[in-house]
Amino acid sequence: MNDAFTQLGVGEALTNGLQKAGITQPTGIQTQVIPFVLAGKDVIGQSATGTGKTLAYLLPLFHKIDSSKREMQALVLAPTYELAMQIQKQVELLAANSGLPVTSLPIIGDVNIVRQIEKLREKPHIIVGSSGRILELIQKRKISAHTIKTIVLDEGDRLLGDQHLEGVKAIIKTTLKDRQLLLFSATIKPGTVELAKSLMREPELVRVTPQAQDQPDITHWYFVTELREKMDVLRKIARSIEGERALVFINKQDNVEVTVAKLNFQGLAAASLHGSASKAERKKALEDFRNGKIQLLVASDIAARGLDIPGVDYVINLDMPDEAQIYLHRVGRTGRAGRSGTAISIVTAGETQYIEKCEKALKITMQKKQMVRGEMADKKVRQTNLKPQKVQPVKVKQTEIKK
Repeated sequence: MNDAFTQLGVGEALTNGLQKAGITQPTGIQTQVIPFVLAGKDVIGQSATGTGKTLAYLLPLFHKIDSSKREMQALVLAPTYELAMQIQKQVELLAANSGLPVTSLPIIGDVNIVRQIEKLREKPHIIVGSSGRILELIQKRKISAHTIKTIVLDEGDRLLGDQHLEGVKAIIKTTLKDRQLLLFSATIKPGTVELAKSLMREPELVRVTPQAQDQPDITHWYFVTELREKMDVLRKIARSIEGERALVFINKQDNVEVTVAKLNFQGLAAASLHGSASKAERKKALEDFRNGKIQLLVASDIAARGLDIPGVDYVINLDMPDEAQIYLHRVGRTGRAGRSGTAISIVTAGETQYIEKCEKALKITMQKKQMVRGEMADKKVRQTNLKPQKVQPVKVKQTEIKK
């Protein structure tokens, strides 16, 4: 039996299921959140990507669900199709490993609503999906909001943003007043916290700030180059790590497709991940990356938020973030599940200030590198042991000028 999880109040079936998945110790966010959720408290939880937020709410959620009843008992809202399907897979895996008869159904927009209505007749315990389609089905009386006991907002800062806020608030209003509301995100602004509190009942605020030393298997490197040479350095890095996969981050979503086009032109297998792409395009890009059909997946922070992509060998910052925590969220997508990983940043001389900022804030050492004959090598300062030579006076030949 997994004593660490048992002490948090997690049942034996679930702890055995976690052991089957190779999980034996709870993370910081799980340790703090699980007892609150089991006690029926509303919770606002903040923790970096890759720290186990999904299990922090799924474990107590499974514990609270009455599987003997054929009724919908929980909603998990997510801002993107990719994140919703990732959560759904985690629910299915936890149910299979624990042997608990907890059922779930993904409800996403841009999918045949008639088929979704047919599947809802089976009364799944957990519904995972987008706020827009779920609200539509509640209004059509296909989802029984009055039986919902728990609502989870995953990547809650986005769900309470302008694009999703009204739909999320409308869903919450359809449920009973004694329902439990949980919000989780990698980053939460003060305004979002206040907005969440207005929707909750005396919520517990849990912030877990990880340090880079919590991810000891990640090596941090950086290259200094001219702005116009960044793409060339990225190309050389990609050639040197051929056969391995890299997630490439840029700061502006509008530049994602341009970057991919340049990489493809240079003969590199690259694809994009951004919000403007269709669901089918995003799904194909992720599948091709997971299957190794493409080497480089170029994404912005918003598009890649919350994604868990196993087996990422490298995270490359083509644009360096100006905040240390964003850097930590990015690099946390490598070095997971017992694997080692490497984070590489390509910066200009003026951007080295962000390198220093990350080193100081995260207490890490980022090693300077250079490309040598197509390989990444340590950047060394050239030194010379030559002794200074004495300067011999120059003899000037003088010519007599006769008067």
